[in-house]
Amino acid sequence: MTHPRRFQAAKVLITGASRGLGASMACAFAAEGAELIYIGYRVRESEARQTAAAVGEAGARAELLGFDVRNPEDVTRAFEHVGKTSGALDVLVNNAGVTRDSHFPLLDEEAWQDVIDTNLNGAARCCRAAVRAMWRARAGAIVNVASAAGTTASPGQANYAASKGGILALTRTLAAELAPRGIRVNAVVPGLIDAGMTTRLDHRMLELRRAQIPLARLGQADEVARAVLFLASSDASYIVGEALTVDGGLSL
Repeated sequence: MTHPRRFQAAKVLITGASRGLGASMACAFAAEGAELIYIGYRVRESEARQTAAAVGEAGARAELLGFDVRNPEDVTRAFEHVGKTSGALDVLVNNAGVTRDSHFPLLDEEAWQDVIDTNLNGAARCCRAAVRAMWRARAGAIVNVASAAGTTASPGQANYAASKGGILALTRTLAAELAPRGIRVNAVVPGLIDAGMTTRLDHRMLELRRAQIPLARLGQADEVARAVLFLASSDASYIVGEALTVDGGLSL
């Protein structure tokens, strides 16, 4: 398959890129001409190295970037390193995320805070750090990975749903603030995707949810990756503050 070279010579940073959706995105950017892809990860270094190897096979240079999005100092150091090693950042994809599911009366403070601090606060920290470089260049694209849980009720996931709903609100507001400086901010909203967190769901629950999807199947990681690449590319040059849903019709 021949890919368009929409990201020729681009520098891209993807958080949570050691596996699943993030790894698929990294390889997709590489296939479309990206020059350097930073593989953001927190603890899964061996898997991050596998992603980096796949990126190399797809034609791009990969660099591991280990940092914790929950730690402001870690985020600052990581983006300072990006500035020193590449001098620019064209695309940021905020994909890092965790779940700690429990019915709300049983959800303890630590589980609530961990999910909010990773999924929402972590994305905000990375946006702030990336914008410093993009602001000077008056160009750049940020794609935040939200979730269908942020737009529809998701019992047992109050913390996760709140974090992803916050991502959508953050995306709209940053889009309005940053568009005048040439920085486009959008979000992708995956449904049930056969990768990452979905693979850890109870199979009975998964089958019940699958039956509700009009396309009658789970999505694939590369289908989300293609949506991310579209939003980050010049093909979406007049699109800001949007949430592109990729869920097979589940939210209809």
